[in-house]
Amino acid sequence: MSVQNRRTVGVMGGMGPDATVDFMSKVIAMTDSGRDQDHVHMIVDQDPTVPNRQAAISSGKDDVSPRLAAMALRLENAGADFLVMVCNTAHVFLGGVREATNIPFISIIDESVAEIERLCADAKTVGIMATDGCIDTNIYQDAVVASGRAPLVPAEAELRQLMDLIHAIKAGDQGNEVAKGMEAVARALVDRGADVIIAGCTEIPIVFQGNGFAVPVIASTNVLAKRTRSLAMGQDSLPIKS
Repeated sequence: MSVQNRRTVGVMGGMGPDATVDFMSKVIAMTDSGRDQDHVHMIVDQDPTVPNRQAAISSGKDDVSPRLAAMALRLENAGADFLVMVCNTAHVFLGGVREATNIPFISIIDESVAEIERLCADAKTVGIMATDGCIDTNIYQDAVVASGRAPLVPAEAELRQLMDLIHAIKAGDQGNEVAKGMEAVARALVDRGADVIIAGCTEIPIVFQGNGFAVPVIASTNVLAKRTRSLAMGQDSLPIKS
């Protein structure tokens, strides 16, 4: 691919740090390369001091949007041609990002839901594994409904278990028991009728990507990494900034 056709991605990261590194690793792994120069140019703002997204949602006190807008503007000023954000829940706070910048933003929510059509178009019920903040704001449910499908979210006890597992991963526990716990939450959604699962938190694919699982699992990190690589390499056209 000609260097002239390639683009620089601005990665809004740090939410959490391991998930951002996992995303970058996946972009690298997906790139057909024989030398350094073949890889994607990523400008990464790894800022773990962005306030807790769940707390902002539950309290109604939005101290997240200004921080995300500032991060996005830093990346644009540094030379990014488009933006991605390696945190599903933070997409609740996108308004300020879109207002502060003049470059396209690629939504992990939209890309993950669009992947259903590509991977399993006949799926009717979509199990959503996401944080309580994501679930409470309906950001995934609304996107799934707009795709013509029915969303299915974890029951209360399952969501508590899922949040415990996500916190464990953020604290550095990426072991077998955490992976088994993630699979158990996914299995509970399948038992209640899910035809496909969206792993809609970027911590989840660190331990559970659904390899060999009973239904297709759409790992949001993987989907965003694939789209990022295609856009950065000039293989896809950039969307018009909304």
